[in-house]
Amino acid sequence: MKNSNPAFLQNPLESFLNKSKHHFTRTDILRYIEKNGIRLLNFRYVGGDGRLKTLNFPLQGRRHLESLLSAGERVDGSSLFNFLEPGSSDLYVIPRFRTAFRNPFSAIPAIDVLCSFYDAAGNPLAAAPENIMLKAQRSLLEKTLYSLEFMGEIEYYVISKRNEAYRANDQRGYHESGPFIKWENLRCEALAAIAQCGGSIKYGHAEVGNFSDAEWDYEQHEIEFLPTAADDAADQILIAKWILRELALRHGVTVSFAPKITRGKAGSGMHIHMRIMRGDTNVTLENGELNLAAKRCIAGILDLAPALSAFGNTIPTSYLRLVPDQEAPTRVCWGKRNRSALIRVPLGWTHRGDMIAHANPLEKVQLRDPGQRSTFEIRSPDGSADIYLLIAGLCVGARQGLCTPGSEALADAAFVDVNIFKEEQRALQQKLPQLPVSCKAAADRLTEKAGIFKAGDVFTDDLLRGTVEKLNAYGDEHLREELGADPEKIPELVRRFLHCG
Repeated sequence: MKNSNPAFLQNPLESFLNKSKHHFTRTDILRYIEKNGIRLLNFRYVGGDGRLKTLNFPLQGRRHLESLLSAGERVDGSSLFNFLEPGSSDLYVIPRFRTAFRNPFSAIPAIDVLCSFYDAAGNPLAAAPENIMLKAQRSLLEKTLYSLEFMGEIEYYVISKRNEAYRANDQRGYHESGPFIKWENLRCEALAAIAQCGGSIKYGHAEVGNFSDAEWDYEQHEIEFLPTAADDAADQILIAKWILRELALRHGVTVSFAPKITRGKAGSGMHIHMRIMRGDTNVTLENGELNLAAKRCIAGILDLAPALSAFGNTIPTSYLRLVPDQEAPTRVCWGKRNRSALIRVPLGWTHRGDMIAHANPLEKVQLRDPGQRSTFEIRSPDGSADIYLLIAGLCVGARQGLCTPGSEALADAAFVDVNIFKEEQRALQQKLPQLPVSCKAAADRLTEKAGIFKAGDVFTDDLLRGTVEKLNAYGDEHLREELGADPEKIPELVRRFLHCG
């Protein structure tokens, strides 16, 4: 049970029901709706484009509500996913009660619930991205006795009319405050709304990207979440992106998660942090250093990293971000506190010093969680990612590494402790495997590794085929050369993919 505390931002359903969302039942949802004047129920689910879709139900009595919460509804799967044929595409969408939240934008009092897809036989849809993620999570645990928890970082630009007051320095927006940052209030409104919709947030801040043209200001921000189970981590990213776009519309500005807005300026990534769990304990570190399991996880993910681009970098402009000297990775390697590496192990709280007591002489605080906040992050994904399939692929990579004796040697060989983009490190950079440079190349790498993704009945042939077809359809294998010859094409390309994911 969870005690409500009105002093903190909280899902209103959790406060009213006095329990964690993970314990919500159909009866709980019925009771909240009836006691709080809710007149609209919204089913939410994710299509093949990675965005939330909606079915609205005006509530017309208890029997109607009970029917919706007991049996769900039908939808046309072929209009949502390219791997389903119209001749046999009806699907069920079934609500997951623990995801219910009060819609913060609806003029009519409304409850939203995320849904899962089921096939005609009433089984989870084998090729549904969410179900693939759950299968990957189960396979990892069954094969290794370890699980992964995830936390995402979403970067985005706020695009608004040019404002000459208190202009921030170009590409110097990192952690900047108002009045030099104009859209801090929008970010804080989003933080509050995400928390009340069930998200677990670490923090928000202004990011590096900050530039203008003759008409528009482009201001970059980031929201980072707390680590949690795979399904919760994916859900909160999807809801956060929806909330940010809704707020942008109300403020008369545009929010974009596009990986690249223009050349020469900071792109927007969606870094994913992971920590290795044994039950409820973070076991990423041992004696302050990465343990054997962590190194094997990293080795497996590095091995699949080029193929993972098919899920984490899904549009042509993704590959305008993955270029040297832009704090985005281009080579398959890892390092500690190294932002030029594909996988980075951030600074942790593993020292013996008591910084709180030093900064606050009246306090006698001991270090409370050495190593428990420790994670490692993959830095290649961006806002175009299919978050379900990306997390699924990371679980498959971790499983591969953990189930391969001696894989830690591959991690040791891929370790770098220098900035590989510096001129004196060019020789080292050239020795390291390269990430794909186009959707076409990502599709090819996915095809090469398809057997690993399908192992354990995790990924399906239909899903992999549909992903490869979608990536190949862009025909972008020579895009970098074409844009180099004709840079005037870049703005049109950016506009085409401005609202990815």
